[in-house]
Amino acid sequence: MIEDPQNNHPEHDQLERDHPEEACGVFGISLPNEAVSYLTFDGLYALQHRGQESAGMAVAENGEVTVIKNLGLVSAVFDDSTLASLPGDMAIGHTRYATAGDRSWHNAQPIFRASGEYGIAVAHNGNLTNSHELVDRLFDTIARQPSDTELIAQLVSVSVARTRPSNTEAYAKAIRDALSELRGAYSLAMLDGERIVGARDPDGFRPLCLGTIAPNGWVIASESPALDVIGAEFVREIDPGEIVIIDAEGAHSFPSAEPQPSHLCIFEFVYFARPDSKLLGKEVHGTRRAMGEYLAHTLPVAADMVMGVPDSGVPAAEGYALASGIPYGQGLVKNRYIGRTFINPGVKSRQDAIRRKLNVLEENVRGKRVVVVDDSIVRGSTTKSIVRLLKQAGAAEVHLRISSPPYRWPCFYGIDTPNRPDLIAAHHSVEEINEILGADSLAYLQLGDLRKAIGTPEGFCDACLTGNYPVELSTHLAGQQVL
Repeated sequence: MIEDPQNNHPEHDQLERDHPEEACGVFGISLPNEAVSYLTFDGLYALQHRGQESAGMAVAENGEVTVIKNLGLVSAVFDDSTLASLPGDMAIGHTRYATAGDRSWHNAQPIFRASGEYGIAVAHNGNLTNSHELVDRLFDTIARQPSDTELIAQLVSVSVARTRPSNTEAYAKAIRDALSELRGAYSLAMLDGERIVGARDPDGFRPLCLGTIAPNGWVIASESPALDVIGAEFVREIDPGEIVIIDAEGAHSFPSAEPQPSHLCIFEFVYFARPDSKLLGKEVHGTRRAMGEYLAHTLPVAADMVMGVPDSGVPAAEGYALASGIPYGQGLVKNRYIGRTFINPGVKSRQDAIRRKLNVLEENVRGKRVVVVDDSIVRGSTTKSIVRLLKQAGAAEVHLRISSPPYRWPCFYGIDTPNRPDLIAAHHSVEEINEILGADSLAYLQLGDLRKAIGTPEGFCDACLTGNYPVELSTHLAGQQVL
């Protein structure tokens, strides 16, 4: 059963930012004989940073799956009465940022699909690179382009319904047969009324972890803070290509028969993941501080103050200040009620939006040579405005230090980035970008130093920085790559 509340379909007019937009967040929990809707709400709240356009959950009770989803933040979609009406002991959830498909209720997740008597709800983080080919093969005629998640749900439901698996091993094979049709990025949480399934693509582009919750429950989530917030214990990251099935007997792992090198998105460390997340055994905040330290060692500048662009630039700024000996200070105040909220359409202008979101602490920057640290620059519009605001406030010099290499290529594996012509670094040198932004200097962290800061030299996708795509792109997508 799917509920479609019609009272909250606002327009989303968000501030254009100089960062790639977040992926989605997925969550799943099984806690026998305990209602899990409130725990699912808390888990999704911890993953809100990964998607703010819509939220939803699917809850199973006595084999029946109920899906509730809507546009808006987690707190807007679910209230106490809604959560109290969902007494099941298994659930999956999703926070969405639209990386494929339009921003509509229909594309909110989880997506439920049935084939015969078998139905399954699917929550997906990632993007498929062969979706057009799958549509051509699976559908004779369609009224609209299905989302990647709809394609996944269709393939899985048909595979399980066709094979009618009689045990967990056979069920895992039916799931793997369906997923073998996919190319690209997917971390999945799925629910069919009797079990939860977690799965990652063979490259492991998007994170997914496994945890336990007392007394006898299991949890999967995009990031470890979603476990922490509900009192669950982190067990491990789900491996690339692995399928984990959670049922009444516990958790069952089905590793890939043909493991291949990992290609975790390097921007999970740079920007996407929460700073308190653990990835590859490391806390993300520490790696971001290390990025700032490498910036200071390799790209020094004479200055009076180091500041970070809130919030994502702050850890690297702390590292830069520590390594350089230049005092750290706050130069910008962020209005937290502006950036990722649903507001009325017709915002006056982008500059007005930036002023609403960021304000300068004039006394802190006046007359000072300021190092401004941020994690990335995508289009350049917001960074240019920040430089102008700081100079209008009296900063003597503004030096930009970016804790990742220039962002030159679009992502096709689960991140919403513009087409290549809109990426400022795709067609401009660092010197030209600095002139456009109006800063006194601009420098980017080198890729080798970024890998050193993370502490793992291999196992990442860095296609947005290098143009080296680990999964072959379809003809449809390859055209965007070379523009």
